[in-house]
Formats: sequence, structure tokens, C-alpha cells
Amino acid sequence: LVGKVEAGIPEDDPRNPATIADNVGDNVGDVAGMGADLYESYYGSILATMALGAAAAMGIGSDEAGIRLAIAPMALAGLGIFCSLVGVFVVRAKENASFSELLKGLHKGVYVASFLITALCAGLFWYLFQGLEGTGVSWLGMWLAIVTGLISGLVIAYATEYYTSYEHKPTQGIAEQAQTGSATVIIAGIAEGMKSTWAPLVVIVVAIIASFTFAGGNESFLLGLYGVGIAAVGMLSTLGITLATDAYGPIADNAGGNAEMTGQDPIVRERTDMLDSLGNTTAATGKGFAIGSAALTALALLAAYVSVVQTSLDQKITSDENIALVADSEESVAYLGNGEFIVNHGGEVFGAVLLGSDATQATIDDLEWAGATDATFEWDADENYHTVSFSGEDVTLAPSATAEIKQLLNFYNVTIMNPRVLGGLFLGVMLAFVFCALTMNAVGRAAYQMMYECRRQFGVMKDAFKKNGMSDNEIADPMNWPKEQYEVDGIKYPNYGECVNISTASAQREMVAPAILAISAPIIVGLILGIGGVMGLLVGGLTSGFAVAIYMANAGGAWDNAKKYIEADHFGGKGSDAHKAGVVGDTVGDPFKDTSGPAINILLKLMAVVSLIFGPLFV
Repeated sequence: LVGKVEAGIPEDDPRNPATIADNVGDNVGDVAGMGADLYESYYGSILATMALGAAAAMGIGSDEAGIRLAIAPMALAGLGIFCSLVGVFVVRAKENASFSELLKGLHKGVYVASFLITALCAGLFWYLFQGLEGTGVSWLGMWLAIVTGLISGLVIAYATEYYTSYEHKPTQGIAEQAQTGSATVIIAGIAEGMKSTWAPLVVIVVAIIASFTFAGGNESFLLGLYGVGIAAVGMLSTLGITLATDAYGPIADNAGGNAEMTGQDPIVRERTDMLDSLGNTTAATGKGFAIGSAALTALALLAAYVSVVQTSLDQKITSDENIALVADSEESVAYLGNGEFIVNHGGEVFGAVLLGSDATQATIDDLEWAGATDATFEWDADENYHTVSFSGEDVTLAPSATAEIKQLLNFYNVTIMNPRVLGGLFLGVMLAFVFCALTMNAVGRAAYQMMYECRRQFGVMKDAFKKNGMSDNEIADPMNWPKEQYEVDGIKYPNYGECVNISTASAQREMVAPAILAISAPIIVGLILGIGGVMGLLVGGLTSGFAVAIYMANAGGAWDNAKKYIEADHFGGKGSDAHKAGVVGDTVGDPFKDTSGPAINILLKLMAVVSLIFGPLFV
């Protein structure tokens, strides 16, 4: 802001104290930060899918299927590493290639890696899942779920590229709006960002339904959820080449900065600008890919959360103290309260949960309970429940250890009309926006400190220039300032290190409040609203957060490339009023695409992981 807008110093000019901080920030945010984000999605999707595989195997009663379902996501991830390496080596570009030719070269690497994974995974899954047809596990269905994930990732990347690349109309339209000032640039960018959310959202909806169906969700709900998880792993299986193309952006940007700071020939800067524009597009597609994979991963973690709740519930019901209530009385039940039963059926003791209405629950609560009560049982294997008769009452009980997810949700009354679930849903939606506000304000406060420091340094430098004989008219134009550092009182100016220190300290300090919010929200909601409230919180955060993240990432990327489009001799080129308006849009877009948008990915996954860890506390 100070360098480009206020002081009139060109971007990446060594006379700007914040130049080095800008370049360092690109590496930290778009390489290290994005890498950590995608790595979290990577291992999160693998572990969640393994957990769902184990739960699905328990439901279909096959230990062999459980082992193979747990191996599949790890084998797929390993295969993806080797295919991504091949994809890296097929990326080629000829000398003096155009923007579209460079982009096609990068696309080639991703497409080759995706094709190899698709082909090799068919053989891998046929080998893994052969002989399991009787259990409902189909190698073809699982393979189709992976293909769904891969295609979804590619479509989201293409949609993001369309809305952020200056080769296409949306970004060119934003650049055109710059002719009438920065306000219209901001309005156009916000509008295009909002409009761009439709494609990734539709793709994710189709991917969820398709992968659920392909994996056998119509026969086994847990197998369907496993299919959604394996689709997330499939989307992330090309992580090697995807992350490489994403890291390409800040590397090219830094190369341009180095060329500017070292005074290279104009042709060098032209080439790096071309690479930088391409890098902005690949960075935007990388963010879209990261957000899409985060959404699928969060959904898989949500399903895993239900499995953790089920395990904790069964452990609570089948405690030694409760088992002792029915140990000596076969064909009996003991009511533990809250719709929970301990059952002895034919000498087999197990936990069970009540399936029914609130009226049924009230009737059971009104009965006189004193230890075990004699009962008769009728088992429905197809529906996985017992019809139990005792004390003149007939109730439906599902075994707590093997209850299907639908039965478990029925037990906890997780329906959209439950006020606890609805309350959690609204809180989840609110959380996404509050989290964005916290991160945006954090950037604003850090930018204020940086601006104040830059202004202070400009004042020191101007005084030094005046003492060395420069006139006020010469000092008024920053382009007359020397590019070499000036030493004043033993300190060299511009003092790049101080700006880097400010941004580093601010980032660490400002991270505390959003992190506490993301960690504490599921715990507080779980303690107050229970299991249903947490489910609502996670679903609300996932649906709203996904849309907001896509909007912010795409709007920021479009503003950035709109400025690049103007700099490529459109609408007046560099230094024009349109360019100044474009710079303002780019500056607003930076916290959109580099802070708040990617940060929501972390929010979605962190809330799900915290819910997983503290799930037993809410049971």
C-alpha cells in the first residue's frame, strides 16, 4: 500500500522497505502454508477413510474386507506419488511460449498423472477387492469413486482458472471496470467471486452423490460414506504435481522481484511477468483444489466423528458395572437411562439404544426399573434391530456396537427440526464469517504496523537525501532516490529486516484468537447442545465455509490478474489511472486469497478433528 499507492514506488523496487517482506510472504503463504494445508487434507482424508472402512467392515461382518478397505487409501496415496513424479517430468515449454502454451504445458503434467492413476488404480483395486463381492464391496464401484474424485479436482481447477485467469472474460471485465476507479473494481471483483462459487459447489454435490452411490451406499450406508472418503483421497492422489504447480507461482513472483531489484534487462522482467501471471493462475487453481479437497476431507471426518461417537457410546453402555446388572439373568434387559439399555440375550451381553419417538422414551422412563427385567426378543437381521417385549411394552432396540449410522442419528434425534441441531447449524454458519473477520482484521492490523514503519523509514531516508544535497523537488519523486541502501546512525535504509520482523511477529500473535475459536467452538457446543449440536455445527461450517472460501480465493485471484492484464498494455497500461485502481483491487484481494480464503480450509478440518478427539466427552 505505502510503496505502490502512496509513495508511487514500482512493485518490487528495492527502495520500498516492504519489498523483501512481500517476497518472503509469497513463499511462506503459497508454498509452506499451502503445503501444510494440503498435507492436512491428505492425511486427514486417508485416516478418515481408513476409519470408515473399519466401521463398514464391522457393519457387513467381514474382517477380511476391513483389512482391505483400510489398505486401499494408503495404497492409492502411494501410487499417486509415483504417478505425480511422472507428471512432473512431462511438463515442457518451448522458447518464447505464449501464456496459453505455458498453461497447457502445466496442464499436461496434471492430466498425465491423473490418467496414470486412473489406469493403474483399476488394476490395484481389482487385486485388492477380488473375492469380496458377497460382502457388497465392489472393486469397480470403488474405482469409479476414485475417478469421480479425480475428475472433480480437475473440473474445480478448470472453473477456478476460468474465473481468475486474464485469458477469460470475468477477469478482463474487472480490468475494464478499473477505468472508472477503484470502487467499481472492488464491486466487479466481489460479484465475480460470488458468481464463481456455483461451479465448485455443484461439482462437490455431484461428487458426493456419485461416489456414495458407486461405492454401494444404497445397500450399505457406511460403504457409501467410505466411497466419499476414497473420492477425497483420489482427488488428493495427484498432490505431488498439484502442489508443484501451486508452488510455481510464488517462485516465479520472486524471480520477477529479483529481476527488478537487481536491475536486469527489460526483457527479463517481461518474461518473469509472463511467468508470474501464469503463477497467479496456477496459485488460484491450487487454492480451488485445496478448498475442494478440504470440503471432501471434512465430510469424511464428519462421518468418522459419528463412528467415534458410536464406539464411545458402546464402551459407556457395556461397562463392567452395567454388565453385572444382567450377567446372571438370561433373556433380560436393564434400562440405564437416556434411551440406553444393557441386554442379555441367550447369554450374550451387549449394549443397545432405543429407536423410537419421544413418547416411547417417556413411556420407558415412567416404568419402575430395579436391575434386570425379563424380556423376549425378536431379531430382524435385515434391519439390524431387536423387538424387545418386557413389562407389557414392545420397544425397538439397536445394538450399540453395530448400529447403522441412520439408527444412531435416530437415537440422538439428529434431524433438521431438532432445535439443538438447528442451533448448531446456525452457529457453524456464523463461525465461518466470524473466522473470516478475525483473519481480515489481523491482516489489517499487521498492514497498519507495516505502513507506519515504511512511512517512518521514508521520513528518515528523505532527511538523509536532503543532507546529501538533493533538492526538495528531486526528493518529491521517489524515482530519483538511489537504489542502494543509505546508512543513517549505523542503520542501513531501507531496513528490510524490520518489515519482515513486523509481519512475522504479527502473524504469530494474530493467529491466537482464530485458533482458540476453532478449537473451543466444537467443545463448547458439544457440552451445551450435545452430539446433535456438534453435527449441526460441523455441517453449517462446512457448507457456508466452503462457499465463502471459494468466493474469497477466486475474487482475490481475479483482482490480482486484472491488475496484470492492465499492466500488459490494456486500458492505459502501467502508471495509468486504471492501473492505480487495479492496484487497489489487487491489494484488497491479497488478504482475500492469501489469508481468509485458505484459512477457512483449516477451520473446517480443525473443527472436525477437535470433534473427533472430544467426541467421547459429549456422549
